[in-house]
Amino acid sequence: MILENIRGPRDVKELPAEQLPLLASEVRDFLIEHVSETGGHLASNLGVVELTIALHRVLDLPQDKLVWDVGHQSYTHKLLTGRREAFDTLRKEGGLSGFPKHSESACDAFDTGHSSTSVSAALGLAAARDLRGGTETVAAVIGDGALTGGMAFEALNNAGRLKSNLIIVLNDNEMSISHNIGGISRYLSGLRTSTRYTGLKLKVEGGLEKTPVIGKPMIRSIRRTKSSLKALLVPGMFFEDMGITYLGPVDGYDFKTMTRVLREAKRYPGAVLVHVKTVKGKGYAPAEKNPSFFHGIGPFEPATGLCRKENAHNTYSDVFSDWIMKKAEERKDLVAVTAAMPEGTGLSEFKKKYPGRFFDVGIAEEHAVTFSAGMAAGGLLPVVAVYSSFLQRAYDQIVHDVCINRRHVIFAVDRAGLVGADGETHQGILDLSFLASVPGLAVMAPRDARELKAMLGFAAELDGPAAVRYPRGKAQVDMDIDRAPIQLGVSELRMGEMSGMADVSFFAAGTMVKEAMEAARLLKAEGRSVRVVNARFIDPLDEKMIRFLAENSRLLVTMEENVIRGGMGEAAAALCASEVPGTRVLTLALPDAYVPQGNAEAQKSAFGLDAQGAAARVREVLG
Repeated sequence: MILENIRGPRDVKELPAEQLPLLASEVRDFLIEHVSETGGHLASNLGVVELTIALHRVLDLPQDKLVWDVGHQSYTHKLLTGRREAFDTLRKEGGLSGFPKHSESACDAFDTGHSSTSVSAALGLAAARDLRGGTETVAAVIGDGALTGGMAFEALNNAGRLKSNLIIVLNDNEMSISHNIGGISRYLSGLRTSTRYTGLKLKVEGGLEKTPVIGKPMIRSIRRTKSSLKALLVPGMFFEDMGITYLGPVDGYDFKTMTRVLREAKRYPGAVLVHVKTVKGKGYAPAEKNPSFFHGIGPFEPATGLCRKENAHNTYSDVFSDWIMKKAEERKDLVAVTAAMPEGTGLSEFKKKYPGRFFDVGIAEEHAVTFSAGMAAGGLLPVVAVYSSFLQRAYDQIVHDVCINRRHVIFAVDRAGLVGADGETHQGILDLSFLASVPGLAVMAPRDARELKAMLGFAAELDGPAAVRYPRGKAQVDMDIDRAPIQLGVSELRMGEMSGMADVSFFAAGTMVKEAMEAARLLKAEGRSVRVVNARFIDPLDEKMIRFLAENSRLLVTMEENVIRGGMGEAAAALCASEVPGTRVLTLALPDAYVPQGNAEAQKSAFGLDAQGAAARVREVLG
């Protein structure tokens, strides 16, 4: 086994070239075997095995710097940099991250997890190198899906002015998570077939390099006039016109050509884009056939590609999907917007049934929000379906374009709260803080599936913007039928009476209502009087209810699956301190910190956000 002898970045460089295909095969087998047990991002990693090996052959890691965009395609990189034996711990608490982590290895030049950031980070590393007088090579790998993000274009625009070397590897597999759309995708489709230019360019410049005296001056002359030649052979000159030398397209499974082109790219005195054509899921038939399904997958059977634990229960994303399909029948003005996540957010069926009312803008959350504000200004009702951790990328657009303009846009905020294995970059634990800070935005958190539908329905009739945040995973359905209608800024009593003094009153939001109810039952069994209120709205907060609870409880306990800083509990405690001095308030929330990967339920317990933990904290305070 060749892979077993790869213990550090230099080992790949010392392999004979004829062994590289065998190494690639072993890496693929290893990834399929291990990801089938741990779950993770499979299709994206299978597609870049050869590209990663080629990069490791050309670069001198960790002295050279390699930045992976998003980073969910870095598994082969981890294997080649001495982390093979720890791979069983992938995405587990205390184990290997599913993304690059500088704390894991010096070969991970920059921590990543979100899209379209690599060129900016690599450009910063190159600028630092130049100011220090360093000589290391800096390279960024960015996918064609990530290239749709506006930040990538800002970086490319800046990179065109660079006078020293920077390698930008465009990993073009025609996919982000789902199939790419838009003008950039069409542009790259044209470039994929244009190999004549690259072959001619390399042959001419290679020959002139060997010609004494006149060779290099002729190369400089050709480069000054190359646009006329390239215009004849390449459909478009987007990158060259930005000042970035374009090399490609290159077959992402041809070691010889990739190595040659990457070494050529190292010699250029400016920014170079190497266009590499790959296939997402390469080498594993189920992943090649359905790359979106194998983008992020749980444990599965390698022989068939079928998941081992099929979840027969509806998720909150499924509940949202059911609601928007029915609401679209009622309201012809309703449109759905996503940023390259139709499957993950539950919009696949909407896309099929209402293609003219479905808008996938690519990995461009900022554009998605302002685009939706424009549609709202034009008389439509846009529903923006987005993960919590990705919505934070569009904070300015929420403030400036939606809320200042009072546009009726609904934000369906999926994956809110702890999400587990993807770690810090994907935990949805900041949204209550940053959304509640925006004036005029109604922010809601449902306690179960039925309340999610009710809140979405309320948001559809509201005269202004609204955000409904809900968690990942199985949707809870309370069987009770006693449900108060949704009213703006009004909470809901779930247990106890609205009279008399209680030992403990819980004021809980979203997923924490269930934990508060169970904690209350534990405390009630001990003889304590309890009251539980479902907050429903984080903004506007039900201040009337909080005053009542403060005046009629020995202890007011707030519970939320969000960081404590800027959250609901902090707002409630501030209100009590101002208007009901002397109130004892216990704020249960996540710490003011980035939460690493791990099991979400175990993390709730560790932070005291389950029923047992909440009851224990109450006992500590009350004695």
